[in-house]
Amino acid sequence: MAIVDAYSTGGLLPAVLDQYDIECVHVRSPHPDVLLTGSPGTFVDDVRHFGDVEATASVLRRHGVTHVIAGQEAGVELADQLSAELGTPGNGMSRPTARRNKFEMALALRDAGLPHAASMVSTDVEEIIAWAEATVGYPVILKPVASSSTDNVVACSSPEQIRAVHERILHSTDRHGMPNTTVLAQEFLEGDEYFVNTVSRDGGHHTVEIWRYFKLRLPGGNIIYDYNEPLAPDDPVARELETYTHQVLDALEVRNAAGHTEVMMTSRGPVLVESAARMGGGQVLEINNRCFGTNQVEMLALSVAKPDEFDRLPTTAYQLLQHHRFVHLINPLEHGVIPSHEAMAAIRALPSHVFTVMRHSEGQPIGRTIDVATQPGYVFLISDDPAQLLADYQKLRQIEEDHLYDNSSR
Repeated sequence: MAIVDAYSTGGLLPAVLDQYDIECVHVRSPHPDVLLTGSPGTFVDDVRHFGDVEATASVLRRHGVTHVIAGQEAGVELADQLSAELGTPGNGMSRPTARRNKFEMALALRDAGLPHAASMVSTDVEEIIAWAEATVGYPVILKPVASSSTDNVVACSSPEQIRAVHERILHSTDRHGMPNTTVLAQEFLEGDEYFVNTVSRDGGHHTVEIWRYFKLRLPGGNIIYDYNEPLAPDDPVARELETYTHQVLDALEVRNAAGHTEVMMTSRGPVLVESAARMGGGQVLEINNRCFGTNQVEMLALSVAKPDEFDRLPTTAYQLLQHHRFVHLINPLEHGVIPSHEAMAAIRALPSHVFTVMRHSEGQPIGRTIDVATQPGYVFLISDDPAQLLADYQKLRQIEEDHLYDNSSR
């Protein structure tokens, strides 16, 4: 099996596949996520792709590769191209850019007759302002067409803010180091936001987990993650989200891949925010198994190693075994630092605390949290008592406010 950009959650896949005696080849795309380029783990080969799909496929063919999987967002398009070249199980190729380009994604849903966000792209800021005022009104979302996480995603409330954000996007690169050559504008979707993680084989989709996002909209329009909570599989909202998400995957021709799909539940029903043909980030497999009885990495490995067993799984393949809150750390200071292990002791002492992940080394300077890149890390809280989760979450936020990231308090 070949994994393209095996970073973040993708780096967990080789160890799981090894249990099935499946060896892995790593393929490095030319433009991986600049924030997720750590060591990819152990592979039989580490192949650098320089733009020639046929040449890279030839190397994979010599290794006897029978599956190609995207390990991270930057690998989605290349994984599809290599699968098509090798003739291995892959995704549909009638409009492959729709799985990365958010404008093409909206058009694919439109053509499939599915609810979607009103969207337009332009390098002309005045054209975007005129479109917004004539169609969707304020606020309006601006972001790069191939954005990931919350990179340069801003809710704009005036023509002046649109002009400023439009210029900033066009004069910056995305998280893959690629220049932004145009700007995507979309209607602001009011409602509750969720994400649905899936694994698909031969067009059959299985749901691994469904979560509700809780986000904060900052004064300047930036949107950051606050915390996430899972939905029980028999929740009526979960059922509606699952049905819609599987329709989205069909429209985007996601046939053999993991999926991470973000959906807003609006007054007119579920509407896609964006979908990615790869695993969701920030996973700790032991915690997922503890809370859901399964996890996306092991499900993806099963779909490759034992397809018949995978096909026999129920469409909704998870349970909700324990209450769980995934809390994103937030630094309120313009000039802060990553706290030391000792400074984090108060958070580790919370009754429901089970695990903490820090994105940077202790003592490293960090700016105020305005997006995923500037969030210090995240914390897993698990309890049988929802009231305990709430109390511990509130205490965690108070610890942050009490100078957790203040270098002068060290």
